[in-house]
Amino acid sequence: MVCNGCSDDTAQIARGFGDDVRVIETEVPSKTHALNLGDAAATSYPRLYMDADVVLSPASVRKVAAVLETGPALAAAPRPVDVFLPGTHWAVRAYYRFWGALPYIQEGMIAAGAYALSRKGRARFQDFPDVIADDGYVRMLFAPSERVQVTDAVSEVSAPLTLRDLLKIRTRSRLGVLQLHQRYPELGQRETRTKNYGDALMSVLRRPSLYLSAFPYAYVAITSWMRARQQMRASARYVWERDDSSRQLPAAGA
Repeated sequence: MVCNGCSDDTAQIARGFGDDVRVIETEVPSKTHALNLGDAAATSYPRLYMDADVVLSPASVRKVAAVLETGPALAAAPRPVDVFLPGTHWAVRAYYRFWGALPYIQEGMIAAGAYALSRKGRARFQDFPDVIADDGYVRMLFAPSERVQVTDAVSEVSAPLTLRDLLKIRTRSRLGVLQLHQRYPELGQRETRTKNYGDALMSVLRRPSLYLSAFPYAYVAITSWMRARQQMRASARYVWERDDSSRQLPAAGA
């Protein structure tokens, strides 16, 4: 476990689990720097990379690892499940209802907050680059046939409580995509070609129950893109935006 710029007692709590957990601390508040430190300390494969706010059971970890050990996939991720805490705004729930129905969201390595690489998959790149969307970068390195979503392995990710906090994390996600397409245009073009937006729209039109959810989704999608483009132009002043609302309550099952 790598604690990057933590100002609370996270490291102390982690060490409380004993020798089974190795804790590495760094004052650099960079996620990709933390990933590289963890990689340098790791000695085995497959390797699973998780965000701090993701809940993933040991059984799910084993299922993801088993897929990579038996092949042929080089990258794998659990199936993301959004956890709605008490008091979550209705528009947030509606957004995720619509978003989760899009076909390309159901593909491998999308929004799971965790992904794993085999030895051969990890050999595809050296260090994690200094980017906002490390998961997006890794996903772009693999063709659809090389990555897989393990549907019987589940990662729980707490949704934001408020529409404002949802906009923050969606803006960060959009900014990460813009950054990747700017730095790695060839990979970005290949990624875009794998998405069929026409089929995605038709799949939603066949489900009238999603019609009302389309309005919050469209608002968040358009607004986050506009904010991301503004922040891209002022990227030197960018400050990492995260959702703090869902961290104020204990996660489901805690």
